[in-house]
Amino acid sequence: MGGGREVSTSLDGLRDKNVMQLKKLNAALFPVRYNDKYYADALASGDFSKLAYYSDICVGSIACRLEKKESGAVRVYIMTLGVLAPYRGLGIGTKLLNHVLDLCSNQNIQEVYLHVQTNNDDAINFYKKFGFEITETVKNYYTNIDPPDCYVLAKFITPSQVKKITVQS
Repeated sequence: MGGGREVSTSLDGLRDKNVMQLKKLNAALFPVRYNDKYYADALASGDFSKLAYYSDICVGSIACRLEKKESGAVRVYIMTLGVLAPYRGLGIGTKLLNHVLDLCSNQNIQEVYLHVQTNNDDAINFYKKFGFEITETVKNYYTNIDPPDCYVLAKFITPSQVKKITVQS
């Protein structure tokens, strides 16, 4: 991926026209199949779900769901965030997550959370860099994959507290 040439990465909104890209990415990235509700939630989240392009190739995505709590406050659930293996380590996942954290800060959304399989150390460490903490362990969360347990990782933010991770070139 080197060669000294600067290759651009860009984010694009998720729309009916490109949702098939998300379906293809998910099939390549995750050991679970997602139902129609997942895709409807991702589309309904508006700017909170994005596709990432590397040199005009779709290589990653973040898909979120907006949830209203009993208090009326909105929180963001990251349903999936993934980057195809050959494109990891280039800051694409960081760009996707920072995009969502910035939106949260700008819209005064104070809670972001997600589930991570207990053996996915790379993902756990990635989210911890952004200030996410393990808040709960859920036994038998997943069906048909081993281990079936997951952690809930959460980040509580105030508008001035979004921690940005910058990519060093």
